[in-house]
Amino acid sequence: MVHVVVIGAGQAGSSCVARLRNTGFEGPVTLIGAEPQPPYQRPPLSKAYLMGDMALERLYLRPESFYAEHDIDLRLGTQVHAIDTAAQTVDLGGEVLSYDDLVLTTGSEPNRLPAAIGGALDGVHVVRDLADVDAMSPRFTEGARVLIVGGGYIGLEAAAVASKLGLNVTLVEMSERILQRVAAPETSDFFRALHKAHGVDIREGVGLETLLGEGAVTGARLSDGSEVAVDFVIVGVGIRPGTALAEAAGITLENGIRVDAQGRTNAPHVWAAGDCASFPYRGTRIRLESVPNAIDQAECVADNIMGAGTDYVAKPWFWSDQYDVKLQIAGLNTGYDRVVTRQVDADSVGFWYYQGDTLLAVDAMNDPRGYMVGKRLIEGGKSPDPALIADPETDLKALLRG
Repeated sequence: MVHVVVIGAGQAGSSCVARLRNTGFEGPVTLIGAEPQPPYQRPPLSKAYLMGDMALERLYLRPESFYAEHDIDLRLGTQVHAIDTAAQTVDLGGEVLSYDDLVLTTGSEPNRLPAAIGGALDGVHVVRDLADVDAMSPRFTEGARVLIVGGGYIGLEAAAVASKLGLNVTLVEMSERILQRVAAPETSDFFRALHKAHGVDIREGVGLETLLGEGAVTGARLSDGSEVAVDFVIVGVGIRPGTALAEAAGITLENGIRVDAQGRTNAPHVWAAGDCASFPYRGTRIRLESVPNAIDQAECVADNIMGAGTDYVAKPWFWSDQYDVKLQIAGLNTGYDRVVTRQVDADSVGFWYYQGDTLLAVDAMNDPRGYMVGKRLIEGGKSPDPALIADPETDLKALLRG
């Protein structure tokens, strides 16, 4: 019988094997994960789990029993040493598995600080997996001094948790503003004001020159010549796709593992999905780092393994929770030349991105209705008059009927 092997037991890997079983695939299925825990949610790690509001078991995407009950061979704490695409085998170091179809859901890895500037000192952390968060959580004590390097969503979410727990938080962003790579100045302004209102010391246009300390971090020297005393550091300077196995196997890369519209790599019977995969999108090629993409793309690959022949149509959306603000993002703002503000009330606002007359994306802060309508408009290829969006009296749902 056809044996499907999935490497990477995260959101995409778990979604792929579940979809195979739920749609009637009867052949052997093996899911291989490097971590000792069964597949779990990552977004709550830096929020509810770090705050102590979510137990470990609630992180699990499915009960561990699910895999045995569905005859899925779950290999945890297992490293894959190599893939032989010609022989269609996976080397586990002492065991070689043969596959008929192989799915790479190897996710992404956090960028780390170089050891030359103190990245290897004790007390320097990244936020990516359960072990990372478990290692740093004892340091979250009231009055502790934390330096957060990077003003993207990961850094800002960590700053929010630290501030809520009573830590003294300094955040440095070497770009001119926080969120510069992913959001308009209006969204940056909103979150800068939010964090400053909660006591976070945000320093923009300031980079990290070096960390200080012997063995353990005790401070940091910044690019403006200032120094800050710290008890620990959180590094949030982006992630990169997990492509090492694919590259060593000779699989084509292009900002991740290159796949076609159905999820196939250039290697026969090898597929990829999730953070690690770059795929065709509206005449270009993108890679999406999000839970919805991991689920939807992995399920599409599972369907195609079973012969569906379906192209993956991405519907990008993201979210971030900071303090009492829920940010929901629909679409991709790449290429925008205009931002329209829709002020719902004092605590709720939306920023709508246009390129010419075309609606590209929406950033909605505590505005679930604006988010849902914006998402449906974008997916339906509809672009309402910006003047209607800016008018708080406009019935957004009516725009869907236009």
